[in-house]
Amino acid sequence: MLALAGAMLGGCKSPPTNFYTLSPDQSLSATGASRPISAVIGPVTIPGVVDRPQIVTRIGDNEVAVNEFDRWAQPLGGDIGRVIAADLGVLLNSPEISVFDAVRDPAVMWRVRIDVMRFESVPGRDVTVDVLWAVRPPPGKGRVVTGRSVARETVSGPGFEPLIAAHDRALASVSRDIAAAVQANPPQ
Repeated sequence: MLALAGAMLGGCKSPPTNFYTLSPDQSLSATGASRPISAVIGPVTIPGVVDRPQIVTRIGDNEVAVNEFDRWAQPLGGDIGRVIAADLGVLLNSPEISVFDAVRDPAVMWRVRIDVMRFESVPGRDVTVDVLWAVRPPPGKGRVVTGRSVARETVSGPGFEPLIAAHDRALASVSRDIAAAVQANPPQ
Protein backbone atom coordinates (compact mmCIF):
# COMPACT_ATOMS: atom_id res chain seq x y z
CA MET A 1 0.00 0.00 0.00
CA LEU A 2 2.77 2.43 0.93
CA ALA A 3 4.66 1.63 -2.27
CA LEU A 4 1.52 2.27 -4.34
CA ALA A 5 0.88 5.59 -2.56
CA GLY A 6 4.50 6.62 -3.09
CA ALA A 7 4.32 5.75 -6.78
CA MET A 8 1.11 7.74 -7.19
CA LEU A 9 2.56 10.79 -5.44
CA GLY A 10 5.75 10.51 -7.50
CA GLY A 11 3.68 10.98 -10.65
CA CYS A 12 2.18 14.26 -9.35
CA LYS A 13 4.95 16.67 -10.32
CA SER A 14 4.48 20.38 -10.57
CA PRO A 15 5.22 22.04 -13.89
CA PRO A 16 8.64 23.70 -14.04
CA THR A 17 8.87 27.30 -12.93
CA ASN A 18 9.96 29.77 -15.61
CA PHE A 19 11.79 32.97 -14.67
CA TYR A 20 11.80 36.15 -16.77
CA THR A 21 13.58 39.51 -16.81
CA LEU A 22 12.92 42.68 -18.71
CA SER A 23 15.58 43.76 -21.22
CA PRO A 24 16.78 47.10 -22.58
CA ASP A 25 15.64 47.84 -26.14
CA GLN A 26 18.50 46.90 -28.49
CA SER A 27 17.09 49.03 -31.31
CA LEU A 28 17.54 52.34 -29.46
CA SER A 29 20.15 54.87 -30.51
CA ALA A 30 21.25 58.24 -29.20
CA THR A 31 18.54 60.86 -29.73
CA GLY A 32 20.82 63.75 -30.56
CA ALA A 33 23.96 65.56 -29.58
CA SER A 34 23.80 65.70 -25.83
CA ARG A 35 26.62 65.77 -23.40
CA PRO A 36 26.71 62.80 -21.06
CA ILE A 37 25.00 63.29 -17.73
CA SER A 38 25.21 61.47 -14.41
CA ALA A 39 21.81 60.28 -13.27
CA VAL A 40 20.22 57.96 -10.75
CA ILE A 41 16.94 56.25 -11.61
CA GLY A 42 14.78 55.89 -8.54
CA PRO A 43 12.83 55.51 -6.57
CA VAL A 44 10.66 53.29 -8.74
CA THR A 45 7.20 52.54 -7.38
CA ILE A 46 4.83 49.95 -8.85
CA PRO A 47 1.21 48.99 -8.15
CA GLY A 48 0.77 46.45 -5.38
CA VAL A 49 -1.12 44.05 -7.65
CA VAL A 50 2.05 43.40 -9.71
CA ASP A 51 4.56 43.84 -6.86
CA ARG A 52 5.11 40.12 -6.40
CA PRO A 53 7.38 37.42 -7.83
CA GLN A 54 4.59 35.90 -9.95
CA ILE A 55 3.73 37.49 -13.29
CA VAL A 56 0.23 38.92 -13.07
CA THR A 57 -1.92 38.93 -16.20
CA ARG A 58 -5.30 40.49 -16.85
CA ILE A 59 -7.99 37.99 -17.82
CA GLY A 60 -11.05 40.25 -17.55
CA ASP A 61 -12.11 43.79 -16.73
CA ASN A 62 -12.03 43.05 -13.00
CA GLU A 63 -10.04 39.84 -12.87
CA VAL A 64 -6.34 39.00 -12.92
CA ALA A 65 -4.39 35.75 -12.87
CA VAL A 66 -1.35 35.26 -10.65
CA ASN A 67 0.82 32.86 -12.67
CA GLU A 68 2.45 30.67 -10.06
CA PHE A 69 4.91 28.99 -12.47
CA ASP A 70 5.84 32.10 -14.50
CA ARG A 71 7.80 34.51 -12.34
CA TRP A 72 10.02 37.56 -12.39
CA ALA A 73 13.65 36.67 -11.76
CA GLN A 74 14.08 39.77 -9.58
CA PRO A 75 11.73 42.34 -8.01
CA LEU A 76 9.79 44.06 -10.80
CA GLY A 77 10.43 47.62 -9.58
CA GLY A 78 14.19 47.05 -9.66
CA ASP A 79 13.97 45.45 -13.10
CA ILE A 80 11.98 48.41 -14.48
CA GLY A 81 14.54 50.86 -13.06
CA ARG A 82 17.44 48.87 -14.50
CA VAL A 83 15.89 48.80 -17.99
CA ILE A 84 15.02 52.50 -17.98
CA ALA A 85 18.57 53.31 -16.82
CA ALA A 86 20.05 51.22 -19.64
CA ASP A 87 17.69 52.71 -22.23
CA LEU A 88 18.46 56.26 -21.06
CA GLY A 89 22.18 55.50 -21.13
CA VAL A 90 21.87 54.75 -24.85
CA LEU A 91 19.42 57.55 -25.67
CA LEU A 92 21.48 60.19 -23.85
CA ASN A 93 24.83 58.69 -24.84
CA SER A 94 25.84 58.47 -21.19
CA PRO A 95 27.46 55.54 -19.37
CA GLU A 96 26.81 57.26 -16.03
CA ILE A 97 23.12 56.44 -15.61
CA SER A 98 22.40 53.89 -12.93
CA VAL A 99 19.90 52.65 -10.38
CA PHE A 100 22.62 52.79 -7.73
CA ASP A 101 23.13 56.03 -5.87
CA ALA A 102 26.88 55.61 -5.63
CA VAL A 103 29.10 58.14 -3.95
CA ARG A 104 28.82 60.83 -6.59
CA ASP A 105 28.81 64.59 -6.34
CA PRO A 106 25.15 65.63 -5.79
CA ALA A 107 25.98 68.94 -7.48
CA VAL A 108 26.12 67.13 -10.86
CA MET A 109 23.66 64.30 -10.26
CA TRP A 110 20.30 64.19 -12.08
CA ARG A 111 17.50 62.19 -10.43
CA VAL A 112 14.63 60.45 -12.19
CA ARG A 113 11.64 59.29 -10.19
CA ILE A 114 9.41 56.62 -11.75
CA ASP A 115 5.86 55.97 -10.50
CA VAL A 116 4.30 53.13 -12.46
CA MET A 117 0.54 53.60 -12.33
CA ARG A 118 -0.31 50.57 -14.51
CA PHE A 119 1.75 47.60 -15.63
CA GLU A 120 -0.84 45.43 -17.34
CA SER A 121 -0.34 42.28 -19.36
CA VAL A 122 -3.02 40.68 -21.53
CA PRO A 123 -1.55 37.46 -22.96
CA GLY A 124 -1.74 37.21 -26.74
CA ARG A 125 -3.13 40.75 -27.02
CA ASP A 126 -1.27 43.74 -25.56
CA VAL A 127 0.51 45.35 -22.63
CA THR A 128 0.01 48.80 -21.12
CA VAL A 129 2.60 50.70 -19.12
CA ASP A 130 1.41 53.98 -17.59
CA VAL A 131 4.15 55.95 -15.84
CA LEU A 132 4.32 59.28 -14.06
CA TRP A 133 7.92 60.49 -13.99
CA ALA A 134 9.89 63.44 -12.68
CA VAL A 135 13.32 64.54 -13.86
CA ARG A 136 15.16 66.59 -11.25
CA PRO A 137 18.37 68.31 -12.42
CA PRO A 138 21.25 68.98 -10.04
CA PRO A 139 20.55 71.72 -7.49
CA GLY A 140 20.44 75.14 -9.11
CA LYS A 141 20.92 73.69 -12.60
CA GLY A 142 17.40 73.89 -14.00
CA ARG A 143 13.81 73.11 -13.21
CA VAL A 144 12.08 69.86 -12.37
CA VAL A 145 10.27 68.43 -15.38
CA THR A 146 7.36 66.07 -14.87
CA GLY A 147 5.48 63.99 -17.37
CA ARG A 148 3.26 61.05 -18.00
CA SER A 149 3.90 58.32 -20.53
CA VAL A 150 1.28 55.78 -21.53
CA ALA A 151 2.66 53.09 -23.81
CA ARG A 152 0.65 50.25 -25.33
CA GLU A 153 2.37 47.51 -27.26
CA THR A 154 0.92 44.56 -29.12
CA VAL A 155 1.97 41.09 -27.98
CA SER A 156 3.32 39.23 -31.02
CA GLY A 157 2.20 35.74 -30.05
CA PRO A 158 1.24 33.30 -27.33
CA GLY A 159 3.28 32.69 -24.21
CA PHE A 160 5.30 34.84 -21.86
CA GLU A 161 8.34 35.62 -24.06
CA PRO A 162 6.30 37.84 -26.47
CA LEU A 163 4.51 39.39 -23.48
CA ILE A 164 7.81 40.36 -21.83
CA ALA A 165 9.20 41.66 -25.16
CA ALA A 166 6.14 43.93 -25.47
CA HIS A 167 6.88 45.33 -21.99
CA ASP A 168 10.49 45.96 -23.09
CA ARG A 169 9.21 48.03 -26.04
CA ALA A 170 6.74 49.91 -23.82
CA LEU A 171 9.51 50.81 -21.36
CA ALA A 172 11.66 52.01 -24.27
CA SER A 173 8.84 54.37 -25.20
CA VAL A 174 8.77 55.71 -21.62
CA SER A 175 12.57 56.10 -21.77
CA ARG A 176 12.32 58.12 -25.01
CA ASP A 177 9.90 60.53 -23.31
CA ILE A 178 12.23 60.96 -20.33
CA ALA A 179 15.27 61.45 -22.59
CA ALA A 180 13.41 64.17 -24.50
CA ALA A 181 12.63 65.93 -21.20
CA VAL A 182 16.29 65.79 -20.14
CA GLN A 183 17.47 67.16 -23.50
CA ALA A 184 14.87 69.95 -23.38
CA ASN A 185 16.12 70.96 -19.92
CA PRO A 186 19.89 71.31 -20.35
CA PRO A 187 21.99 72.12 -17.29
CA GLN A 188 22.51 75.84 -16.73
